Amino acid sequence: MISVPASAGHAAVFLDRDGVLIDDVGYPHREDQLAFVPGAAEAVRRLNALGYLVVIVTNQSGVARGMFSHGQMEAFNDLIVRRLAAKGARIGAVYACPYHAEAVDPAWRHPDHPDRKPNPGMINRAIADHGIDPKRAFMIGDRPSDMEAARRAGIPGFLFDGGNLDDFVRDLLAI
Repeated sequence: MISVPASAGHAAVFLDRDGVLIDDVGYPHREDQLAFVPGAAEAVRRLNALGYLVVIVTNQSGVARGMFSHGQMEAFNDLIVRRLAAKGARIGAVYACPYHAEAVDPAWRHPDHPDRKPNPGMINRAIADHGIDPKRAFMIGDRPSDMEAARRAGIPGFLFDGGNLDDFVRDLLAI
């Protein structure tokens, strides 16, 4: 169970994308590959109702690997946000890291980009960009790199191992 103290900054939940919000089908980037995990929209609605800003933080090395373009990645992320919004679930921001050490395109090659999880760059930028209070924030991810990014950002991280995301969030918040 998580308890979030009151303070002046915004409360926020950082969600990984593939494997937490949507099915991880291996570098999803097309509309036909978009399938939400069970309870995704309900979990985001629950978090919205409790006053959390919901932020997606996602590594997207498929751009660096030449599997899809940066524009395709952005369009797919926009589609996720729109589909959730149509179900009354609001995503406040999306941060995506297209960099990878083994990129085929030198524009996306970086040996250890500060935004690429397990580095905390995306979380730290979101905290600064949106006035988030780290004491009122946490991360839900499905990989050790998500948990490490949360730790490095100074926020709790919770490992989602599949199933219904709304059940996981409800149990986490004990509501």
